[in-house]
Amino acid sequence: MSDDEPNLVTSGKSQHIVVDGYPFSIEIYRLENEKTWTLEVVDHENTSHVWDEQFVSDKDARNAALREIEEKGPLAFMKGDNVVPFSKK
Repeated sequence: MSDDEPNLVTSGKSQHIVVDGYPFSIEIYRLENEKTWTLEVVDHENTSHVWDEQFVSDKDARNAALREIEEKGPLAFMKGDNVVPFSKK
């Protein structure tokens, strides 16, 4: 790893929550030389859901995750039809 590579900054707004008995990890991060934040939600099966959208603030990212979980429910993250599998070679 080169010393020229930027560090990963994890937001203090990242958090663990439990909704309807299902644990979720809301991870919000950015590269130190970037201004926008990336949002990732990890469900109880350790499946990662990363938003394509970048967020101006870590608060906006956290609110988007909470809103999505609340509006669609925790089971929407676990349906499996919204996950793109890696190709098998």
